[in-house]
Order: sequence, then C-alpha cells, then structure tokens
Amino acid sequence: MWRAVANVLPRAKVPGGRACCLPPAQKGRSPPAGTARHRCRDAAPGVRAARPLSMAPGIQKVEALDAGHVVRVEWEDGSESRYPCVWLRDNCQCPRCFLRSAGARRLVFEELDVDIVVKEVALADRKKISITWPDEHASEYEAEWLKKRCFSEEARAEMREDLFLPERQYWGSDLQLPKIPFEEIMYDDESAYKWLCTLKKVGIVLLTGAATRQGELVKLGHRIGFLRLTFYGPTWQVQDKADANNVAYTTGKLCFHTDYPVLQHPPGVQFLHCIKQTDSGGESEVVDGFHVSNKLKKQNPEAYQILSSTAVDYTDVGVDYCDFAVQCKQRIIDVDSRGQAVRINYNNATRDTVFDIPAEKVRPFYAALKEFDDLLNSTEYKFTYKLKPGDIVTFDNWRVLHGRQSYQSGSEVTRHLEGAYADWDVVMSRLRLLRKRVLDKD
Repeated sequence: MWRAVANVLPRAKVPGGRACCLPPAQKGRSPPAGTARHRCRDAAPGVRAARPLSMAPGIQKVEALDAGHVVRVEWEDGSESRYPCVWLRDNCQCPRCFLRSAGARRLVFEELDVDIVVKEVALADRKKISITWPDEHASEYEAEWLKKRCFSEEARAEMREDLFLPERQYWGSDLQLPKIPFEEIMYDDESAYKWLCTLKKVGIVLLTGAATRQGELVKLGHRIGFLRLTFYGPTWQVQDKADANNVAYTTGKLCFHTDYPVLQHPPGVQFLHCIKQTDSGGESEVVDGFHVSNKLKKQNPEAYQILSSTAVDYTDVGVDYCDFAVQCKQRIIDVDSRGQAVRINYNNATRDTVFDIPAEKVRPFYAALKEFDDLLNSTEYKFTYKLKPGDIVTFDNWRVLHGRQSYQSGSEVTRHLEGAYADWDVVMSRLRLLRKRVLDKD
C-alpha cells in the first residue's frame, strides 16, 4: 500500500535536482513512523539495528554506570543505549507516577531528586528492565519504549522526523499542483493521510469536486478537527463588496501575501473554496516562500538578515464577526536557531504606516523587501492557475504566499470563494492519527 500511496504524489524539481515523494518510496529516507530504523550512537562498529521500532530487539544486558547515575542497556543486536537515572525516575510508568488514561505524568516535579541513583537494576525476560530506587519505589520499562527514546543523535533525529515531519519539497513555476478528490479525503483515511502529508511537504494541495455551495469548508474542518475562528468569522466570503473591509473583497489585483500576520500566531493552513468563478480574470497565483527565501539568502545574505531581524508593524481595524483593532510586530522572514525560514509574515495591505525602527535603517529595509518581492513575482518562482467551481485549494499559510489577478466588476457577484483557516497543531494532530490508522491497517 505504501508504494501505491507514494507513487501518486507529485514530483517536482528541488535544489540540486533531487526529486521527492513520500518517505516510503524515497531512497535513503527513513520508512514511515513505526517502521523506522536506526542505530544508536554507541553501537558496535559495522552493526546496525535493522529492526523496526515496533519490533525492538531484546535486551542482552543491563547495568548501572557512573556511580549509579546512568543505566546502560546492551541490545541483542550489539548496539547500546545509555539513560540518565533522573530521566528514568521522572518517566516512571507505574500508576502512581503516570496517568495512563491521559498519557500524562502524575509525578510532581518537586518530588524528583535530580541527583537520584539506582539502588538496583535488573533484566526481566529480555523485554523489560526493572529498577528499585533508594526509597524502595519500583519502576519497569519495556524494551520497545526504551529503544524509541534512545538518547543517541541518530535516534533523536529520527524521532524529530517522526513527530514533526520536517521534510519539504520546494517548487517554482514548474509546480505539478497535487490534486485529490474532495469526497475521497472526506471518507477514506488513506486519501486523507495522503492529502495532509502532501500539504505538509509540498505546501499546497487542490481538492476537486466539492459541492458549489457554502458550508463545504465546515465539513472539511470537522474532518481534521475544527476550524480557526478569527475576526472575519469561522468562514468568510471572498467576493466584491461595497465598502469592503478587506482588500480581498474587491475586484482588484492582490499581490503576493500571507494572511493575518497582524495576529501574534497567524493561521497555519488556509482553505479557499471556489463556489462561483468569473469568466475573465481572477486567476490565482502562488509562490513557495521558503524556496524564494533560500534564494534570497544565497543571492543577498544582508537582505535576508534584514528581513529576518527587523520587526515590522501590522495593523487591522474594522468590523466583521465583531469589531476589532489588532496590532502586531512580525519579521517578514521568521527563522529558527539555524537561520532557516520557518514562517513568512508578509502582507503589504496590512503593513502599518507606523514603522518602529531608526530612520537610517528604513531605506535598507525597503531595498531588502523590494529584492524579496521581485523574487516572489519572478516567472521562475510563481505558479498561476484558475480555480473552477467545486475546487478547494488548501495551502500552508506560513510558507505559501498567494495572490489574485484582477477581474471585472458587475451588477451581480461574478466570483465567490469561501475561505477558512486551521492551525497547524490541529492539522498535524489529525495527520498523526490518520498515519497510525493507516499503518495499523497494513
């Protein structure tokens, strides 16, 4: 099944010419969660722990080291793992220390001795270890549970990939827009899993064949969990409106932007459902902001540094779902500790006239932003398409900037999209639950 799922995902050019698809079909990548393989840092040379985590090898030997502060586990495959005793005591799985029904720790931190040592450690049936602590409290740890939490760099990297799915597939004007029938993702777990995996990795997926009426996004929200409520309501209608309270509610061109950088925590995922489409104009445009950020970083590191360090003021004032007056500071390019882009916060319409930086830094900022904006709009990076009635475009609002070409206004509404947001926390939660169901079914 995994090969079939992987084969239907799009392939696109990425830096270095590498083609990507889902991890199961990609050479050199870890298999899906539950079947990943790794070798602990201290494994014997040339020996690889080739068993899936769900089938962890048995324990060959267990002993206390460092005056009882560390427990060393030697696995049957020849690898070894070392666990600090303070961590083992903190994560005791007994009913007194752990509430299994909630998957939550009951042990209060003030009761934890950070200098704790083991009194006795023993091996039971090669599938678990038992520890007696100085206060006679007893703990047991299953081999599979321990192996999954090995402290080696390789095991920790594998766990990060397993929990957060960090792999990205960059694209430009050559994007092969991924498409999946709306009904399939609504009622088939494998299709829904494929949708969310692709959304996380590529940043955009088109769902086709939805009914051309309002309310389909509410159903989509129920499929993943729930939608994000904002000042524009749980869903909102993108159409030409008199006295528009948002530039999207006009017929004019919308330049590339991410939605809602005026919020401290902008929505992670956006849904736009085409209910009615104009005959002329109104084409949608998207660009991979992370791909363009990488290009800017190579082309002009100083501009990248300015955009990733300068706090820009955003504002949004009006009345919709309720009255609002929102203000926020965001960096155009949010970066992680390694300097890699993790979120784009760029909306020229709501960028405030207030700019809280010294006057001498204003012009260099504008020059940096102009270079970034020019890259966003270059034919090499932007992808243009036209939504048809029944299409729902779903995309990563932290990564994918979107825009729209202008269209003619008329006496009646000629173009109508319904929009909604979801947070990445909700989407990733559903992705992990779907992955577990799909894997368990195999």
